[in-house]
Amino acid sequence: MMSRRHWLPHPWLSLLLLIIWQLLVNQLSLGSLLLGLLLALLIPQLTRVFWPNPPTLYRPGVLAGFMLRVLGDIVIANFQVARMVLGPNARLRPAFVVYPLELRDEFAISVLANTISLTPGTVSADISDDHRSLLIHGLDVPDAQELIDVIKQRYEKPLMEIFECSRT
Repeated sequence: MMSRRHWLPHPWLSLLLLIIWQLLVNQLSLGSLLLGLLLALLIPQLTRVFWPNPPTLYRPGVLAGFMLRVLGDIVIANFQVARMVLGPNARLRPAFVVYPLELRDEFAISVLANTISLTPGTVSADISDDHRSLLIHGLDVPDAQELIDVIKQRYEKPLMEIFECSRT
């Protein structure tokens, strides 16, 4: 007998795919819902070989808040970067910052690095060989420790709550 895990290996991914599909189609009909369900079932099945150790979602509510925070930060950062770029360039203080990681799970570290890169004005440039630090480039970094503190509080701490595998 096949388990639920066999038919639905990544239920949160399936739900996200269904929601994204419905948003892309921009209509709620039986046909679009059925096609969305089919895609939500097939895509995780076809990609399961690329997920040898799938992360465990520990607190989905915190994930929803995290996603809203990141979306809000992206919007705000776009305006801040536009203002910096359109203003006098002499005010920019670009810098590389070594960010010490508390996360230990590779997937969670990847989510953090991508979150940093999605936020305009910062980009994850490298990860250390021991996976204990990220090299981050900031467009305007007046205080490196302040950047580290902001990333730790806004992004890394919630990720430690979201993924059980990141807990120490």
